[in-house]
Amino acid sequence: MELYREILAHYLSKQDAQIIFPDLQINADAIIQRQCYQALCKIRSIIQDEGLEDAECFMRIEQIICALE
Repeated sequence: MELYREILAHYLSKQDAQIIFPDLQINADAIIQRQCYQALCKIRSIIQDEGLEDAECFMRIEQIICALE
C-alpha cells in the first residue's frame, strides 16, 4: 500500500492543479488589497498617536510590526 501511495504522489506532483471556489464572490486581489489597507490604517493610527513620546519610539515600532503580522 505504501508503494501505491508513493507512485500516486509522484505522478500527481507532476500534474497541474486547479483549485476553485464556486461560491466565492471576491477575488484574491481584492482580499489582499483589503488586508493591506487595514494594516496601513493601523500603522497610520499608531504613528499619529500623540500619546506616545519619542522615548516610546520602540513601542511604536513594535505596534507597527504587530500590525504587519
